Amino acid sequence: QVQLVESGGGLVQAGGSLRLSCAASGRTFRSYDMGWFRQAPAKEREFVAAISWSGGMTYYADSVKGRFTISRDNAKNTVYLQMNSLKPEDTAVYYCAARVGGVYYRDYAAGFGSWGQGTQVTVSS
Repeated sequence: QVQLVESGGGLVQAGGSLRLSCAASGRTFRSYDMGWFRQAPAKEREFVAAISWSGGMTYYADSVKGRFTISRDNAKNTVYLQMNSLKPEDTAVYYCAARVGGVYYRDYAAGFGSWGQGTQVTVSS
């Protein structure tokens, strides 16, 4: 399994930006699809964005399309989530996740089995 460590969370005003990073251990990072999920207080964890192992395909939740961008740097074993035009409803703990790439999954949010510890994002109004 791959080990994941998120960073970059914090407190920001509505309309502001943050960039989350997720550093992965191991030499097989480039073989994993990567994803970001979030969990707000008293809510279920929800899918935010995903990127294929090659970086050629990306997927976004409707709530973040046009505002968030997922990217990866396989040379640095790192995946990023650039978050712009943040809203108070984006407040949550954000988790990085990994799944084996090149495999059929029922949907773009399925199959993620390795998780980071999470980083808090708070957007004030």
